[in-house]
Amino acid sequence: MTNQRKKLNRVSLPHSVFSADWVRQAERSAAQQAGLSLYELMERAGHAAFELARTTWPDTRHWLILCGHGNNGGDGYVVARLAAAAGLQVTLLAVEGERPLPDEAQMARQAWLASGGQIAASGSAWPENVDLIVDALLGIGLASAPRTPYDALIEAINRHRAPVIALDIPSGLDAQAGTTPGVAVKAEVTLCFVALKPGLLTGQARDCVGELHHSSLGLNDWLHKQTPLLERLDASQLSEWLKPRRPCSHKGEHGRLLVVGGDHGYAGAIRMAAEAALRSGAGMVRVLTHKQNISALLTARPELMVQELTDSSLAQGESWADVVVIGPGLGQGEWGKNALGQLAHSDKPALWDADALNMLAINQQKRQNRVLTPHPGEASRLLNCSVADIESNRLLSARKLVQRYGGTVVLKGAGTVIASEEGELSIADVGNTGMASGGMGDVLSGIIGALLAQKFTLYPAACIGCVVHGAAADIVADEQGTRGLLATDLLPVITRCVNPELQ
Repeated sequence: MTNQRKKLNRVSLPHSVFSADWVRQAERSAAQQAGLSLYELMERAGHAAFELARTTWPDTRHWLILCGHGNNGGDGYVVARLAAAAGLQVTLLAVEGERPLPDEAQMARQAWLASGGQIAASGSAWPENVDLIVDALLGIGLASAPRTPYDALIEAINRHRAPVIALDIPSGLDAQAGTTPGVAVKAEVTLCFVALKPGLLTGQARDCVGELHHSSLGLNDWLHKQTPLLERLDASQLSEWLKPRRPCSHKGEHGRLLVVGGDHGYAGAIRMAAEAALRSGAGMVRVLTHKQNISALLTARPELMVQELTDSSLAQGESWADVVVIGPGLGQGEWGKNALGQLAHSDKPALWDADALNMLAINQQKRQNRVLTPHPGEASRLLNCSVADIESNRLLSARKLVQRYGGTVVLKGAGTVIASEEGELSIADVGNTGMASGGMGDVLSGIIGALLAQKFTLYPAACIGCVVHGAAADIVADEQGTRGLLATDLLPVITRCVNPELQ
C-alpha cells in the first residue's frame, strides 16, 4: 500500500550550506571548541529529533525506530530512550555490523539498554500498530547504494502507512549530490544536524526529504566563523535584494530589453518571456519575432514593442537595447541561426536560453557577459555527456558549464543551481512540482533579463530571478494546487514578488 503523505509547509532554514564531507570531518573540532564531547553532541541531536517528532505528531503512541551500525544509529538510540521515558511504546530494530559501533553510538546503545530498552534484530517482524517511524539507518557518509539489509528496511519504510522522520538525512540519499544510487527513504520530515548539506536541497532531495528542519546543536557561533560551500536562496531574501524605486524614476532608468525569438508556430514562448520581463520591472521591452506573430503579441500585450526579425531590425534593436534575451521559441533553422550569429559577439549583457543553447552546444564559445539557463537535457548537450551524468552531480555540472562557457549558469531543475565564473555558487530553494510544464523556462528568461536591464549584474540577476520565479509558482500552488499550473499563471503574481515591500 502506498504512503499517505501530507502536504507540509516550508520552515525557516539557514542560508549557509556546507559540504557533507567537511561537516563530517569538522564535527569533532567543533564540539571541542564548544566544550562538548561527541557523545554530548549526539545527545543533543537525539533530544532535538525527539522534540520535533513530538511536536509534529503529538498523537502518536508507538514509535518504530530503525538504527544503523553507525553514529546515525546512535542518534536513534537516544531518541528511543527519550520516547520510552515519555511513556511511548518503542520498538527498536538495529542492524548489526562486523565492526564495533563507534564509541559514541555504543554509549547511546548502552544507555538505551540500561534504561530497560530492548533491541530486536533488523529482520524482525514489525508490530501492526506502529504510528511513527524514525529513520536512523544511514547518515551523511553514504557512498553507494544501500546494501543488505538496509535496502530491504528502506523499502519496508516506504511501503508503510506511518509517517517518517529522518535523522540528519533520509537513508539512501547522497548528502553531497542529492542523488539516490539505490533505494532511499521518503520521509515526511527530515531534521538536519549541525549544518545544511547540498544534497538536501537539489537533485532527488525533494522526493525524499519532505519538510526540512535544521538544528545546529548549539554550534551556531562556530558555524558563523566557517566559510560555506554555497548559499541557499529563498523568498525571505527578496526584500534585501529588491528595494523600493526612487519616486522620480522613469522608464529609461529601468532598462531597455530586447527579446529575440518566436519562429513560426512559437509565438507563445516569446510572448511569455517578454511579458514576464514587463511584469518584473523592465522599463521597455522590444520583441523581434516572426512576422506572423506580431498581431497576436500586440493584441495579447499592447505594452510590448513588436517588430519582424530582420537583419536590419536586429542591428537596430541590439544598438537600442541595454540587455538582450535570445532563445525562447527561436528554433534551430536558418532564421534562428542567423539571429544568433549576429548576436554571438555582442558586448551587451545577454541571456541565452532554449534553442540558443542547443546551437551554442554545436558552435561553442566563451563569453563573460552572458547568463545561460539550461535544463538538464540542454546541459548534457553543452557538456557532451548524458543527462544522468548531469544529474549525478548538479553542483559539479554547473561549475563545468561555467568553466567552458563563462559568465553565469543557471542549471534548472528541482533545486536550481546557480554558478558564476568567479566561483559563486547557490541553490534556489523555491518552486514546486507544478513547474514541470511547458513555458516555465521562457518566463524565467524574461524575469532574469528584466533584472539585468535594471542594472543587476549577471550572478545577482540570476539568483534573484530564480527566487522570484519559484516564489511566484509557490504562491500560485498554494492558491490552486500544483497539478494544472500554467506558466502564464505566474505572470500576474510576479509583480507581488518583485515588490516585496507590499507583502
